[in-house]
Amino acid sequence: MKQMMEKNLFYENIRKYADLTEAEFEKLSSFYHVEKIERNQMILSEGEICDFEGYVLEGCFKIFYKEDNIKDHVLYFAIEDWWVLDIGSFVSGKASKLNIQALEDSVIMTINKEDKEKLYAEMPKAERLFRLMNQKALESIQLRMISMLNKTADKRYLDFKNKYPTLEQRIPQHQIAAYLGISHEFLSKIRRKLL
Repeated sequence: MKQMMEKNLFYENIRKYADLTEAEFEKLSSFYHVEKIERNQMILSEGEICDFEGYVLEGCFKIFYKEDNIKDHVLYFAIEDWWVLDIGSFVSGKASKLNIQALEDSVIMTINKEDKEKLYAEMPKAERLFRLMNQKALESIQLRMISMLNKTADKRYLDFKNKYPTLEQRIPQHQIAAYLGISHEFLSKIRRKLL
């Protein structure tokens, strides 16, 4: 039953970008592998090559970089029905500048670069599908950059709550502060003010 629900979640995500037949979806999903990830486990560390693309079935990940090996800067969180990877490292084969860590016990579906290339060769529809997905991800990154440059911390916090409506109850406040680019103490002030 759980496996069927996970398959449906993945299928619905794919259907947002491409209308695949059941046989095409089965072929596409056969290239993916399900992995269980423990809380706090790093699935990518700075300096490694990101050799996977992951789809989150359960759990939560933070994608971040470390400033001077001390302070985390969270680029985004990947929760259920989100994709997780360092696209630059995955595509180029160069060392990653990012880290990816599970914030909860998680389950992801992964595909490696070699299998993804095989998928493209065997199923040309898949290349268009992932091109559209990458365009959507790029749009999201651009909007996040504009928000960081243009919006007050209060507005960024409200955007966070809108984008991740259930996440505030799932992760520590200092992780949210790292995403917003503010201190934990300043986030507490914002929350009190908005209440």
